[in-house]
Amino acid sequence: MKIVLLWLNGLLLLLSSSTIAQTPSPYERQEVMIPMRDGVRLNTVIYTLKVSKEPLPFLLTRTPYGVSGTETPDRIPYVKDMADDGYIFVYQDIRGRYKSEGTFEMQRFTRNKKDLKAIDESTDTYDTIEWLLAHIPNNNKKVGMYGISYAGWTTAVAAIDPHPALATVSEQATPSDMFLGDDFHHNGAFRLSYGFEYAFMEEATKTDSLFPFPNYDTYDW
Repeated sequence: MKIVLLWLNGLLLLLSSSTIAQTPSPYERQEVMIPMRDGVRLNTVIYTLKVSKEPLPFLLTRTPYGVSGTETPDRIPYVKDMADDGYIFVYQDIRGRYKSEGTFEMQRFTRNKKDLKAIDESTDTYDTIEWLLAHIPNNNKKVGMYGISYAGWTTAVAAIDPHPALATVSEQATPSDMFLGDDFHHNGAFRLSYGFEYAFMEEATKTDSLFPFPNYDTYDW
């Protein structure tokens, strides 16, 4: 009897999972190339509700890790509660990464504001928000920005010189202090292996690339 009950429970779980997977998403997806002030275009995935009763705010994430394969937000546990509230979700490849044009610079320095042609992650965020407000219908002219790790860093940088519509930011686990943090340094000690692997992954090509180590143990290598 116990085996039969376990089998039935497993079957019900499988059927319920299948039903969830087949439930149509309330979101529709579009992928666009948004132009920046210097002519470079950034690949951007936008999810809007198929049926919206009121103007809604944007939630923006800018990342070097690729956005074209992003799931609909109602199927991402991390943001599902916000998707249930109907936010407009925007995911963007930062300059020079994946499908975006331009040249990638890891943690690009903030620009010289005296140079009117200079760009940085803050201006790219500003230009993105400006385009979204003008081209995505039924928005309420407000933007929230969030992200973890590198996307947390782009979030923090966006707040340095923010667009007026940027109402709130939530930077999470951002490498704000590269000397004391646990990424490239740990309490001031440079992590050579991590630094080498990460720099190769981000800078060797436009997409994430793993260095082909001939040894399993990088210390031996």
